[in-house]
Amino acid sequence: MIVALFINKSKPYAKSLAVGVAEFLQHQHVTVVTEDAMADSLHLPPLSTCPEISCIISLGGDGTILHLMHEHPQLMDTPVLGINLGHLGFMADVPVSDLYPSLQALILGNYTVEERLVIEGETPQKERCFAFNEMVVHRGANPRLIEIAIHVEDTYVNTFEADGIILATPNGSTAYSLAAGGPILSPSLDALVLTPISPHTISNRPIVLSADREIQLQYLSNYDPVEVRADGLESFYIKTGEVFRIQRSPRCFKLISLLRRDYFSTLRSKLGWAGKLR
Repeated sequence: MIVALFINKSKPYAKSLAVGVAEFLQHQHVTVVTEDAMADSLHLPPLSTCPEISCIISLGGDGTILHLMHEHPQLMDTPVLGINLGHLGFMADVPVSDLYPSLQALILGNYTVEERLVIEGETPQKERCFAFNEMVVHRGANPRLIEIAIHVEDTYVNTFEADGIILATPNGSTAYSLAAGGPILSPSLDALVLTPISPHTISNRPIVLSADREIQLQYLSNYDPVEVRADGLESFYIKTGEVFRIQRSPRCFKLISLLRRDYFSTLRSKLGWAGKLR
């Protein structure tokens, strides 16, 4: 087994924890590599010298996983195990307190690999991007609400007057979309959720759409260009009248799910669900 170890360098104890993880895995006869920029610091071989990776271990949070996937898109097909060093983590759902038992479960093969939906976006200038969580069209520097028309392939849906629009995958339904009032989608659903951001009309509600049809977001207002962001990382701009197109990607994001944990227990824990009130 060859494991690529990625860390969030902004976390104060991430480096020392990574050293312990690497030593633990090496004692179990696992080869450990890391991103080239951290190789000397962690005394590990650089990722660029290893042609094939069995899995990725990410020490950080959901944002750490998103960053490493966008920085290393060639690793998108490699399963990821997320160790949570922050607070609210849905992809990085393994707490530090359960780190070494979880690593042992990984080595023994006591896990499944979930394939989660990825979406791709295209600007009128043929700039392309992908997202694991969401694509967002936001008013950007405009000091007022903007109008965005939505089409599902050739069928007109609605024109939203709002701060913007979020199109989220099931994986991203617990991120920005949830904060904007969108529903939680089970990761196994083959669907997307379109959530308006602070819409002017309260009847403009989130819509769950099939993931198999192209979705077009057209910017209608005669204002400054609006910003398009993929997972809050890659950024583009579209002008009045231009259309941003989104469709499912032929690739998927692979997340390691340990048999000792499940998605709904993560929801209960992260969202503070108390169960039945007495």
